[in-house]
Amino acid sequence: MGVEKQAAETGSGDTNAQTTIHHDGLHRCWPESYLSLSHDMLVYHDTEWGTPCYDSQALFERLALEAMQAGLSWNTIINKRKAIDAAFHDFDIKRVAQMEPEIPRLMNDVAIIRNRRKIEAIIHNAQVALDLDMPFSEYIWSFAPDGPRVNRPKSPEEVPAVTKESTDMSKAMKKAGFKFVGPTTIYAYMQSMGIVNDHLQGCFRCPGTGN
Repeated sequence: MGVEKQAAETGSGDTNAQTTIHHDGLHRCWPESYLSLSHDMLVYHDTEWGTPCYDSQALFERLALEAMQAGLSWNTIINKRKAIDAAFHDFDIKRVAQMEPEIPRLMNDVAIIRNRRKIEAIIHNAQVALDLDMPFSEYIWSFAPDGPRVNRPKSPEEVPAVTKESTDMSKAMKKAGFKFVGPTTIYAYMQSMGIVNDHLQGCFRCPGTGN
């Protein structure tokens, strides 16, 4: 899932790293003021963002949420996540692929993002995922042949919005038929499902440099 770049305060022993020390004593690369917008934001940072995920259903959910986020804040998505998951049958790919008759219901559901193009794209993407000649998880991880990559950036400015890898993955996914998979969206997706780990040095979630 994509997350807007946030200003960080130096709070670790490494004066070159820009992390924030939170009330629980842990250093995090996202400011406490940002994570305090929602408990789910904190949980997402601490347990999901940058963590390798290999489950096809969970991977499809995160791709769908990235599509939902386009043009919106991540806080909006995280606050609606449970409702979106419920509306889309917890993103069971086979069920989502058959949801075209449910579009009117989705468009009337005030608890989710009621953007018809995004809703139609998610259903379409489920259909494309089912047509792949391999499980969705295997397909997604084929773009990271060497496995997860830990970048250990020192500041938010070192975290890219797009990379050659995300551009190549975006092109391949578009060619396969997926929608709402631009290079920036795909890099955020790579972060969300752990192909890359962009937690800052000093953050307890940054392997080898945490507290």
